[in-house]
Amino acid sequence: MSKITAELEQLKEVLQIEKEEDYELYRKKIASLSLSERRKEGYTWSPVNVLKSGYTIGEKAFVVVERTREISQPHQFRSGMPVRFYTQSDYKKPERNGVINFLQRNKMKIILNSKDLPDWLNQNDIGVDVEFDGRTYVEMEKAMNQVIEAKGDRLAELRDVILGKTQPYSDIHFNPTSDPNLNDAQNVAVRNILASRDVAVVHGPPGTGKTTTLVHAIQQLSKKETGILVTAPSNTAADVLAIRLSNLGLQVVRIGHISRVDESILKHTLEAQLAAHPESKNIKKVKIEAAEMRRQAQKFKRKFDGEARRERNHLWTQSKELSSWANQLERRLLDQILDSSQVIICTLVGVTNRALANRKFSTVIIDEAAQALEPATWIPITRASRVVLAGDPFQLPPTVKSFKAQKQGLSVTLIEKCIERHKKVNLLNIQYRMNFAIMEFSNQQFYNGNLKAAESVTDHALDGMGENSKVLFIDTAGCGFEEQSKEGQRSKFNEEEFFILREHLYQLIAKFELEKSPSIAVISPYREQVIRMETYITEDETLSPYPIEINTIDGFQGQERDVVYISLVRSNTKSEIGFLKDYRRMNVAMTRAKKLLIIVGDSGTIGAHDFYQNFLNYVEKVGGYQSAWEYMRTS
Repeated sequence: MSKITAELEQLKEVLQIEKEEDYELYRKKIASLSLSERRKEGYTWSPVNVLKSGYTIGEKAFVVVERTREISQPHQFRSGMPVRFYTQSDYKKPERNGVINFLQRNKMKIILNSKDLPDWLNQNDIGVDVEFDGRTYVEMEKAMNQVIEAKGDRLAELRDVILGKTQPYSDIHFNPTSDPNLNDAQNVAVRNILASRDVAVVHGPPGTGKTTTLVHAIQQLSKKETGILVTAPSNTAADVLAIRLSNLGLQVVRIGHISRVDESILKHTLEAQLAAHPESKNIKKVKIEAAEMRRQAQKFKRKFDGEARRERNHLWTQSKELSSWANQLERRLLDQILDSSQVIICTLVGVTNRALANRKFSTVIIDEAAQALEPATWIPITRASRVVLAGDPFQLPPTVKSFKAQKQGLSVTLIEKCIERHKKVNLLNIQYRMNFAIMEFSNQQFYNGNLKAAESVTDHALDGMGENSKVLFIDTAGCGFEEQSKEGQRSKFNEEEFFILREHLYQLIAKFELEKSPSIAVISPYREQVIRMETYITEDETLSPYPIEINTIDGFQGQERDVVYISLVRSNTKSEIGFLKDYRRMNVAMTRAKKLLIIVGDSGTIGAHDFYQNFLNYVEKVGGYQSAWEYMRTS
């Protein structure tokens, strides 16, 4: 067994460990809960009203539902998540599985894993449950097997290059002109992507224009080749790419589930483009006829005589013929749409969508590759002739639920391996978001001092805040603000710490008229803290008029604001900081601010850890250290 094969086989075993742990967590956390408990924790919408139903691409039915209870409460549903659609009434088939196609406030569209709609849609006791996502593991396992078994083909060559057995090859004679809208590092990255024959890697730290670089590269690629596949781990990231590329005038098709339902993304979905075709009405009509014949054929009769049996068989035959006809017409239209597109965009797992069956791609671009498990990253690579990996290993990592799997390397991403094993990696080194003071701590901690702030942002500051007011740490040490946990949950909160943050926020907004206020975000690593902060801010007459973004660090990734507040929450006598130890998450949080960064926390708790002690030293150096006592006196 070769070294690479052994590495991949070991990865398969670790993936199985993660799958088993993931299912066990699901079983303990969700499946064992009562209906009222699931509803309270946001794992169930029940009851729901069915607003719309019909048939979508392939032999699939869909429903659009709206929840009628806890409509203002947070929930755990996300686009692309598998769900159980069910009724509590007494029916032969009281449930159907499906996937959330999109979410919009208290509405969701579910693509059912069946070609017929259930006959209990008019009931009043219908609900939707979060389900275990086993399909993703199945697709990752399939991809791993393909990669391991590949011999003498393009996939085998790419595997060996990506994992460092051989170095990537580039066309040394390829030398296009530079784009004046890009900086030197971005232009070099674009040239290297275009010249690459195998694999190109783009390392894009925060604010360095990674997406801009990729979009320009894709625009250039589209001039000389067809069949470009652009992927990302999340629906949100895929949607951003779809909008950015379509704004350049490229013919874009967005495959799969979406995170937003505004016109800017909806019109690019495969479903919308199919529905816009004149022939789609006929296809829909044929599907409805086929479904009605299946429904009639399934009707129960106590006694079947020969005539009734022949009638039923005739209905089944007619139904199959109509379905086959509809599928042929639909497949022809799908192929026309996909063949005429310049760029196809989907998530990593979305590559397995039925619409893309057996399609190969000249170039596959994987954005946010540092957020994807390696087995998931291999899924689109199995369809590729050339691969571009883009991301930053020092920002949010992929989610690994099993400590054992993490310890055995599942959290190490494919782009990290490429950065370590390849001689040529394209580092984007000019950032356009933060002033120098905000940037420099992360720059020294994560990027070996290689980043530079663009001249347009290096001295950015809020008017009237003072020269040293760019990075601020408000220390709650000695105040007695100990962290708390909600009963039965691991997520932490610290309301008193937030009250200190709020005092600074009051002082900040008092300096600006509402119309001239800087953009503001208040974020925390802990969801329970976010829920409480959101409640306090939305109910505060002084703060509620301001458009303040309140989110978790993970939920805020990819965004930016003039001012960012971070509530660290952890405060205890044991210096336990939980997943604050994932310093990459803090790198994401700290680099969201453009002009002013304020972190509130307990130095006595976090200071026992080198990363945070280095930060405390840094804020003292730049004159940004304050005690929470200063704000307690004003309250």
